[in-house]
Amino acid sequence: MKCVAISNKGLEQFNIILKDWIPKNASIALACEDSYIHYSPSVEHMHLTIGDKIHPDSVAARVMQTRMKTDLVIDSSIFGQPYFVMGYPIYLDQKEAALIIIFPSSYTPEKKETYKFLTGKQEDMWTPVPVEEITHIESLQKRTWFYANNEQFKTNFTLKELESKLPEFFIRIHRSYILNIYFIKNITKDITTNFIIQLKNGIELPVSQSYINDLRRVLEF
Repeated sequence: MKCVAISNKGLEQFNIILKDWIPKNASIALACEDSYIHYSPSVEHMHLTIGDKIHPDSVAARVMQTRMKTDLVIDSSIFGQPYFVMGYPIYLDQKEAALIIIFPSSYTPEKKETYKFLTGKQEDMWTPVPVEEITHIESLQKRTWFYANNEQFKTNFTLKELESKLPEFFIRIHRSYILNIYFIKNITKDITTNFIIQLKNGIELPVSQSYINDLRRVLEF
């Protein structure tokens, strides 16, 4: 069954959710399968119409492919001028779809300040460790530990908190692990075809099925 245009009732639900946080002159689009099934443009965005095919380099295409929240500054080759766009994976009538917010050209997204170091605890001693030296971070027994220079440190942050504040060379590979991609030695498969990452210090970490696509996308393999 193909995607159909969303009902007025459905549109009202989206508007209630979105009106509190997006600028009034932002545009809203809904994409399903390979085309846009709804478009509510502002006066600034008149470049899409219902039925248009999804551009392969667009946020909509990335959301449909990865099923992950995606934000990107789109260059002028797609919309005629640069725009900041955010996309969210959703479902419409049990079919995978994408909710796209196109911000006005005057909108500038806040830059994320990433951690430059983590302060870890060992017994009664605290040590600031540059993030570049951290090989991986682990959630174990309801506590979070990070590893650097063959030492283990405890931190009060959760993996979820760290995931959004670490530099882009850190990637979540498992509900229990975040790793620094610069310390990867190789990636192999075990006898059950699950991916295993071996770090340069010899430590092996599993990759869970839910994070494989993220790993492939970042490392391009």
